[in-house]
Amino acid sequence: MREFEVPATYTIPENANMSDGAFRHAEKTPNLVVFNTPNGKGGWNDVTAAEFAKTVTDVAKGLVASGIELGDRVAIMAATSYEWVVLDFAIWAAGGCTVAIFDSSSAEQCRWILSDSATKITVVENDKHRATIAEIEGGLGDLKEVLTLDKDAVADLIARGSDLDDSVVHERRAQVKAASPATLIYTSGTTGRPKGVMLSHANLYAESAADRSAMSEFLQPGRKSLLFLPLAHVFARAVALAAFDAGVTVAHTADWTTLVEQFGQYKPDFILSVPRVFEKVFNGAKQKAHDGGKGKIFDIATETAIQYSQALQTGKPGLVLSLKHTVFDKLVFSKLREAMGGRCASAVSGGGPLGARLGHYFRGAGVTIYEGYGLTESTAAVSVNTPKHIKVGSVGRPLPGHAAKVADDGELLIKGPVVFGGYWNNPDATADAFEDGWFKTGDLGAIDENGFISIVGRKKEILVTAGGKNVSPAMLEDSLRQHPLISQVMVVGDGQPFIGALITLDQEALPGWKDRNGISADTTIEHLIENPALVAEINEAVAATNKLVSHAEAIKKIRILPVDWTQEGGQLTPKMSLKRNVVMKEFASDVAAIYGE
Repeated sequence: MREFEVPATYTIPENANMSDGAFRHAEKTPNLVVFNTPNGKGGWNDVTAAEFAKTVTDVAKGLVASGIELGDRVAIMAATSYEWVVLDFAIWAAGGCTVAIFDSSSAEQCRWILSDSATKITVVENDKHRATIAEIEGGLGDLKEVLTLDKDAVADLIARGSDLDDSVVHERRAQVKAASPATLIYTSGTTGRPKGVMLSHANLYAESAADRSAMSEFLQPGRKSLLFLPLAHVFARAVALAAFDAGVTVAHTADWTTLVEQFGQYKPDFILSVPRVFEKVFNGAKQKAHDGGKGKIFDIATETAIQYSQALQTGKPGLVLSLKHTVFDKLVFSKLREAMGGRCASAVSGGGPLGARLGHYFRGAGVTIYEGYGLTESTAAVSVNTPKHIKVGSVGRPLPGHAAKVADDGELLIKGPVVFGGYWNNPDATADAFEDGWFKTGDLGAIDENGFISIVGRKKEILVTAGGKNVSPAMLEDSLRQHPLISQVMVVGDGQPFIGALITLDQEALPGWKDRNGISADTTIEHLIENPALVAEINEAVAATNKLVSHAEAIKKIRILPVDWTQEGGQLTPKMSLKRNVVMKEFASDVAAIYGE
């Protein structure tokens, strides 16, 4: 059993309050631009540290005037925005606890979260969300009020607290302790009823401090980042806090459909994202190259980038490889970097496995992706690759102050100040989550001699075939999703004689594929999934993926579906993870068809 620990580089104050950063910046660097907000004309307004601290104070006074007491819960159900951050800091400054709700949550999900947390005030984004809460509001005895951002909720709170002195807020802040609850984040519910993960101010402080220590090269004043991940998710929230505490200027957007255009306009120095966005960026560039008749050049450049990154990992690229890389850097890689704004040389990936091949490609193309690993229960990252310590394909070494080890059954166990204290109102689940002080992640992992952690699958998602072979679906699924035509994959085969896979197609890639293959643009997807050329291309991708595993683990039969899986459809979580139980139920007949049932 290998165990690896990295010493801490920070201490956590007993009275740590995550709103303190706003007032610290305002005092020391009042003119530092901490946020950019849209000006409505395609540009940005600057928000200084002094302006942000004043807004946070004024909104916090409004919460106090609205009856929020020390420790009370206030929920936010809205898309990522500057206002989300203002409310979060104001809730902390008022001594409250933020309940984060995904803006895509259903009425029943909201009912459970709001009732379990005994939330007093909920702030929603718009009338649609207000209507969702209205469906369940009558049964929520603790909920006193619902405010709407689109209807000037922030201005309303500021007006309510206008008669209070600022000292009221600072007195509240002083009552908060490091161990006080800072936020409740309910697990996405891929299985079962969501559990409320209670993260303390100490947890968030440790995450921010450790992130800044590990990634100081790009978490520093003067750098810019465009945040588009949901702030209701711990990954975005934690890295955004680290960026803020480091003095990075952050802008927000909730529009994922025009990210490339927004990157070009805002020109971030680094971004944080889930693997699916990086997959889409790569697949989009590949599709564009093939549609423009430059597919062969792109493919050779891709292999060059991967080989170059692999050479960096093991030593130094040779002369011939370096020359090829220089040529393709001008022809291909520079265009990829331009698509990400032209200044983005670093990215942080979390929320799911990136895959070594994609990681090597981006590093070879000049945008190093630092992949990390964590859970809601670990306040986001507990390990991450860094500029000083990187091994592409791994999820990095433990953050400063943290340790990891692998149990006898292969489960990854973690320990450290980012690990939560327990589930809200659920002592039984809390007890089950720990073993001798170590948190049981539910993931299967490995740790090499240098402390780099690799995730090989989910403990509960291991498939056991009828022949007794244990198969982890993650590697197969990650590999297949890198094909431009493929959107989502779910590997099946538990209790079956062989491994199969359900595959959905990427709707954005289909028009170009039809054009290249001389197929009418109005051909329906129902007919397309039976097209021999398309089926052959998907089968080639399957064959390439099967080379990564043993014969017993290889995919023997697939079924291409005429629909995609989405968050709106209920098959994906907000961080784009598969809800396997949902897919298995909805597409049971397709799974049965794979096995001839």
